[in-house]
Amino acid sequence: MFNAVYRSIGGVGRRVREGVWTLGYAARFFVAVLLRSGDLLRRPGLVLRELYYVGVLSVIIILVSSLFVGMVLGLQGYETLKIYGSDSALGVLVALSLTRELGPVVAALLFASRAGTAITAEVGLMKTTEQLSAMEMMAVDPVARVVAPRFWAGVISMPLLAAMFSAAGIFGGYLVGVVLIGLDDGTFWSQMQAAVEWHHDVLNGIIKSAVFGVAVSVIALFEGFDAQPTAEGVALATTRTVVVSSLAILGLDFVLTAFMFKG
Repeated sequence: MFNAVYRSIGGVGRRVREGVWTLGYAARFFVAVLLRSGDLLRRPGLVLRELYYVGVLSVIIILVSSLFVGMVLGLQGYETLKIYGSDSALGVLVALSLTRELGPVVAALLFASRAGTAITAEVGLMKTTEQLSAMEMMAVDPVARVVAPRFWAGVISMPLLAAMFSAAGIFGGYLVGVVLIGLDDGTFWSQMQAAVEWHHDVLNGIIKSAVFGVAVSVIALFEGFDAQPTAEGVALATTRTVVVSSLAILGLDFVLTAFMFKG
C-alpha cells in the first residue's frame, strides 16, 4: 500500500517537473525567436512567403465559417430579442458578439487548427529529415531562417483574419436579419454604428487576436522544433499543438476579457 502511494506521488512529481522544464524551455525558445528576428529586416521576402502559406491559405475557411456563425447569431439573436420587443437591436447584438468575442476567439481556433498544425508538421518534418541539422552544419541559424519568419507571419496574419471573420459574420447577420427576416435596413446599420465603439470594442478585439496570434505561433513552432524525429513524434506534436493552443486561447480570452471589459 505504501509503495503504491509512493509511486503515485513520484509520478505526479515527475510530471510536474517535466511540465516546469518544458515551460522554461518554451520561454527560452520564445526569447530566442525575438532576439533572432532582426535578420528579417534584411530579408522581408521570407515573411511575405510565409504570410501566403499561413494567412492567405486560411482565408477561405475563415470567411465560410464566419458567414455561418453570423447567420446563426442572426437567427438566435432575433428569436431572443423578439421576446423583449428589441428585435431592431439585432445588428448591435451581432456586431458586439463578433468584434468583442467570437471574432478573435473562433478565428484563432480555426487558425490553430489549419495553420498551426501545418507549421508544426512542417518544422517537425524538417527536424526528422535532418534539414535543421544541415542548416547548422552550414552555419545557418535555423531559428532565424525557419522559425522567426513563420512566427511573425502568424502574428501579422491573426488580427487580419479576425477582422475578416468579424466583417463576414456581420454580413451573415445582415443576410438573416434584413434579407431573410425583413428587418429595416437603416435601423440595422444605424444602431450598430451608434453602439459599437472603436476603442472599447474593435481595438480590444484586435488586441485579443494579436495575443492569440503570438500564443498559437509560439506553441506551433515550439512543438515542431521539440518534436521527436519520428513519424509518431511529429503526429503527437501536431496533436499537442491543437490541444494546447485551444486551451491557451480560451484561458487568455478569459484573462483579457476580465481586464478589458471589467468596467
